[in-house]
Amino acid sequence: MTKNTILDRSAGIAVWRQIMETLKAEIVSGRFEEGSRLPPESELATRFGVNRHTVRRAIAALTAEGVLRADQGRGTFVASAPLSYPIGPRTRFSEIVSGQDRSPSGRLIGSALEEADALLAQQLELPLGTMLIRLETLRVADGIPMIVGTGWFEQSRVPNFVADYAESGSITKALQKAGIDDYRRKESRITAELVDARDAQQLGIPLGQPVMVVESVNLDMSGRPIQYTRARAAADRIQLVVNGEI
Repeated sequence: MTKNTILDRSAGIAVWRQIMETLKAEIVSGRFEEGSRLPPESELATRFGVNRHTVRRAIAALTAEGVLRADQGRGTFVASAPLSYPIGPRTRFSEIVSGQDRSPSGRLIGSALEEADALLAQQLELPLGTMLIRLETLRVADGIPMIVGTGWFEQSRVPNFVADYAESGSITKALQKAGIDDYRRKESRITAELVDARDAQQLGIPLGQPVMVVESVNLDMSGRPIQYTRARAAADRIQLVVNGEI
């Protein structure tokens, strides 16, 4: 059991800040490893002899600094270094994550058939009303949710896409099963917004936190659009890197 930590209440330094600095020092020293879960607020409050509100303020400050991250429903964790995510002609989640010694995975969280509206028809260069597959995915690195994505594909070109993605967890592999061996990024548009309730639950982040939004179009090697995607990335877990030639 962890011994209680004695705080110097006569030092003129706010108690919550002393707790913050103590926890930060323990993280730097390796007592709490990267990716590990911090003890519950109640346990920390007992350790420091304070109420949970004081502990919560210290944790909030460390979270704002990027030292900790709060995963909704899971707890507070020592933050890993942000995933460096290049945006270029060849953007592959699995390759990017594996290249940084992390374990990638993809999860199917929803799918539907829908007709192309004006936006989707324009992006995919298809007639209005063309039947599309909408795929909802969650991309994960080392068990940590990184990106919620919504992608649209022409159903007639990839009729078994949902099942193929569910089996492999890879967009690239699912496209290959449909006979599309390779593809490249046409363009990416990057904005930001506050996370909505559904994405917050999937990403495990509090409501009100920002997410980076990347809207992109992928082309097959003949230059024909095959995918339009709107991806929402946890802003504190991913660092987008735009190559100089773009």
